[in-house]
Amino acid sequence: MTQASSTLPDPSGELSPQNPDHNPDPDLDSDDLAADSNPPEPGFAEPGTSVAQADDADDPSDVASRARRRRRLPSLSSAASTFAALGIRNYRIYFFGALFSNIGTWMQRVAQDWLVLELSHGSGFAVGLTTALQFLPMLLMTPYGGVIADRFDKRTILRITQTWMALSAGALGIMAVAGVAQVWEVFVLAFVFGMGTAFDNPARQAFVSEVVGRDRLPNAIGLNSTSFNAARLIGPAVAGLVIAGFGTGWAILANAISYLSMIVAITLIDPKRLQKFDRPPRAKRQIREGFAYIRQRGDIMLVMGTVFFIGTFGLNFQMTSALMAQQTFHKGAGQYGILGTIMAIGSLIGSLIGARRKTKPRIRFVITMALVFAAIEIIVGMMPTFWSYAALLPFMGLASLLTLNSANMSVQMGVDPKLRGRVMAIYMMLMQGGTPLGSTFLGWVGQVFGARWTLIGGGGLALIGVLVSAAILSRRGGVRVSPEVTLRPLHLGLRTHTR
Repeated sequence: MTQASSTLPDPSGELSPQNPDHNPDPDLDSDDLAADSNPPEPGFAEPGTSVAQADDADDPSDVASRARRRRRLPSLSSAASTFAALGIRNYRIYFFGALFSNIGTWMQRVAQDWLVLELSHGSGFAVGLTTALQFLPMLLMTPYGGVIADRFDKRTILRITQTWMALSAGALGIMAVAGVAQVWEVFVLAFVFGMGTAFDNPARQAFVSEVVGRDRLPNAIGLNSTSFNAARLIGPAVAGLVIAGFGTGWAILANAISYLSMIVAITLIDPKRLQKFDRPPRAKRQIREGFAYIRQRGDIMLVMGTVFFIGTFGLNFQMTSALMAQQTFHKGAGQYGILGTIMAIGSLIGSLIGARRKTKPRIRFVITMALVFAAIEIIVGMMPTFWSYAALLPFMGLASLLTLNSANMSVQMGVDPKLRGRVMAIYMMLMQGGTPLGSTFLGWVGQVFGARWTLIGGGGLALIGVLVSAAILSRRGGVRVSPEVTLRPLHLGLRTHTR
């Protein structure tokens, strides 16, 4: 555990050209001071309150009475805090549309890797290259996607990107069903699919704040991860059954159809209830402006350095699990799908924990969880049997989600709204853009040294990278991160200091 004796100051607490609307209360901004365009509907509560407390907010009863009511309804308060953003109609539509779409996405991730293993006769390098090509557009195109997300209507962008990805998945699925797919065609379509993702992700990240507003943003980020990981719980298992019963092509086609749920949801969202921010005018060097803003923010640089190494070397689960299932434990597609579902149990728990957070996470929490995740990944790679390997996957999923959720919240809650699209695009570029390097390298490692070393080596490189980035970037950002040991009682952790 870590001590709470010191922490980073909130960067938004300074009056600067990037934050002209600062007010003395760090928990309020200009949007909070204005009328809330997204009040919770009847039966829902504000974050941190139970339904009963929300309904009786104007009751002039004494403090002791309200305290007794809170003690009687702890479960209601906890549930209301965890699912507060679902009180907004637009977000409910977005949430369930994304849930069904994410199930299809996870089905394709499993099916695509299994298809490549079949076509390449078990080549780990081919699986890694497929992943690399799918994420390469994140490195090349995401900053442009951030500029577009800041300048244009995000619903229109999402309709286009969702349609693009549906057509890409449909083309691959049809070729697989027809039995004519070849490895190089999978490579090409993986890259085409990634092009849509490069423009979809920044728009999605920025759109959530328009749907829920700043006060419910931490809860919405956590619920988005809940949706993603609930789908991760269902998708791989369903994909394994579909592949075993009908073939990989049908699982990929299911993903193509699932994009309709997101397209319909975006259409049903009421634009009048969205919280609009001023869009920057068309100008030169807008991408450079995003990078310049980040360079001025030491806290954001530190978080981005952390997620770069975790994303590049640690988050290659679909490749590492496919290699471990087929080559180390000699299992089939059904068992491979089960591994994804088992890991998603921990990821789902982590996302629900994140959904209850109401404040910006501390930098030391982000770094600590990243180190814990990397250590667990190394241990997972050493497990001797299929079931001992599977037993540790929920813990790895939990640590990965706590790392990514806290990093995402830390950046989103500290960024200037006018630059949110570009900053989140750079965040996604660093988190996923390094995957072409990491997955290709680890695929080669798995082919030469064995599947276990994709986890042991990936976790080790992530661990070293996080420590090095913390040491270097903390000095540049005006924040010092140091180990902390207290003997009475024993605490091990990190402490952050400002200079």
